[in-house]
Amino acid sequence: TVHARNLFHMSAMMYDIWCAFHPEGSEEPYMLGKTLYGFETSFDGFTPTGDSDSAMNEAISYACYRLISHRFNQAVRRNDILERVTGYMLAQGYDVTFQSRDYSTGNAAALGNYLAAQYINYGRQDGANEPGYLNENYEPVNEPLAPEIPGIVTEDMDPNRWQPLKFEDVTFVGQSGVISSEIVPSFISAEWGLVDPFALKRTDLSVKERDGREWWVYHDPGPPPYMSTHRKSDTEEYYKWGFSLVSSWSSHLTTSDGVMWDISPASIGNVPDYPNTWAEYEDFYDFMEGGDNSQGWSVNPHTGQPYPSQMIPRGDYTRVLAEFWADGPESETPPGHWYVILNYVNDNPLLEKRIAGEGPELSDLEWDIKSYFLLGGALHDAAVSAWGIKGYYDYIRPISAIRWMAAYGQSSSPFRGSYSQKGLPLIDDRVGLIGNDDDFSRQENGPIKLYAWRGHNFLTSAEGIGGVAWMPASEWWPYQRPNFVTPPFAGYISGHSTFSSAAAEALTLFTGDPFFPGGVGEFFAGQNEFLKFELGPSRDIVLQWATYRDAADQCSLSRIWGGIHPPADDIPGRILGKEVGQDAYALAMQYFGGSVPEPEPEPEPVLQLYPNPWTQGDLTIAAAYGQRIDAVSMWDAQGRLIEEYNVTTETGSIVLPQPQVQPGLYILKIYSGYQVWLRKLVIP
Repeated sequence: TVHARNLFHMSAMMYDIWCAFHPEGSEEPYMLGKTLYGFETSFDGFTPTGDSDSAMNEAISYACYRLISHRFNQAVRRNDILERVTGYMLAQGYDVTFQSRDYSTGNAAALGNYLAAQYINYGRQDGANEPGYLNENYEPVNEPLAPEIPGIVTEDMDPNRWQPLKFEDVTFVGQSGVISSEIVPSFISAEWGLVDPFALKRTDLSVKERDGREWWVYHDPGPPPYMSTHRKSDTEEYYKWGFSLVSSWSSHLTTSDGVMWDISPASIGNVPDYPNTWAEYEDFYDFMEGGDNSQGWSVNPHTGQPYPSQMIPRGDYTRVLAEFWADGPESETPPGHWYVILNYVNDNPLLEKRIAGEGPELSDLEWDIKSYFLLGGALHDAAVSAWGIKGYYDYIRPISAIRWMAAYGQSSSPFRGSYSQKGLPLIDDRVGLIGNDDDFSRQENGPIKLYAWRGHNFLTSAEGIGGVAWMPASEWWPYQRPNFVTPPFAGYISGHSTFSSAAAEALTLFTGDPFFPGGVGEFFAGQNEFLKFELGPSRDIVLQWATYRDAADQCSLSRIWGGIHPPADDIPGRILGKEVGQDAYALAMQYFGGSVPEPEPEPEPVLQLYPNPWTQGDLTIAAAYGQRIDAVSMWDAQGRLIEEYNVTTETGSIVLPQPQVQPGLYILKIYSGYQVWLRKLVIP
């Protein structure tokens, strides 16, 4: 979420600079000279001194340097980041101490500084709750799970809601290698649906209510399959099937079974369609052997030749996928991953840089800037939509669901031991009852065993491989590092599926070709060098994708083999991402052609502030429908509390005196019962 927003803002900022240097072109700026979600960025035009291309490079460099320095000034690795970007600036001969924002003289560095300052100020009021990105209202309903302790925490756990994890013996290391001091990592971006989007529309938005609070959800896919804790629900069987599939695919994380797959585009890729109902999921995914209903490609359309086969142990393929598309330590996160893929495509000499495959070929810089702008917008919207859904539905992860069901026993037959409607279904060669001949038949292990990846306790073997065997279901682990285990946010819907589908759609439309340049994209994983916490792969592997969609679909499956998403999280993300990518492309093309529509009219406000800007006198806050206002607090753009107002009236309208503060942008938090509204307030 945060990284997608950073990438988008930086890409949009570079695009604005391109527009400033090409006033004669058809392009319309994104924020420069515009009012974006109530934030105005004035611009008086720019005439550079000296060589225009050199000046544009300078403006882009200063703008990115300032934004990176600001956005990452609290990052764990901020010193490394600042050292690298400062080193780049110095290598170009740029003076990093130059702070002027007066671009009227034609100074390109000043233009970069000015635009960066505008994006920094905009980012303080776009709904992301910068600088700390903390949730305002979200609280987990389940007690945290310590994954190294078998079983679950409490019997009254809600099996449909997210469960935090507790790290007492290891230090949690999150995305991009960020070391956390939290023993129980908080849900990241539970309220991200409130963040200003790129191409998401008001007609895509549903304002939901849960726990007395508003939740903004774009492209609501409806609820996931739920487990009933009382009587059987309509979707309970799909809940059990989906999480059981995750544990079943965990058994594929070994090369010792001798299973070989052709992982070339001749056999993997070209998915004909996605399932539309829960019942269709069972035909789409192969429960026992893994994979989906890929048809493969008979021929490479760019060469006219068949794709050569690549026979690889399935266990190498699955483990490499889980690592390659990972979301854990040392990851650039899924949005950054797709920028890496875009750079790989853009650097390919076979790529024709024509938008939608038509028109004149663009310069390298113009192509990079416009493709970045589109991709950034698509990924940012994917984050806003997916995390709005995650926050509202607050759905459980596999480690919690599998262990919860296993604690109750089996649900297949009341005539066999440990029967419970809430239990796991018994499945030959995958899920069974622990017997007296099992060497782990201890009471604390519970009644159920799984044939699955054994986890980190077995990585001390000489081979450095956890391996697959029968094990207590109460000890089941995802295929992730022990200091990460599972991302600290709800599962439904899959962020990976949404990000990747949106990116694939954007690249397909922008390049005008669903296929990678030359008909194939590749990534090399060296023998016994690529995997991070196990030894492997056992031989060299080249991941291959014919199309951008094939890469996205592979990313989606990797999350199931990685043990962090069931199919119910996956498919809605793929479908939603495709729509997000199409909408982002349509809006980006309107920016490139100078035909951006007027902003949609705002809906009737639930709350009104006037006057705003607050020039003088008192401020009136009026709530619709006579709703009571209980308290009001005022915060500056840096997140510091400025003023708290004691409200004594229970009517729907209150009047506040203006405090003695500096001019600027402020945020009002207005409390009414369990609801909290955030409103931007300008004091000129």
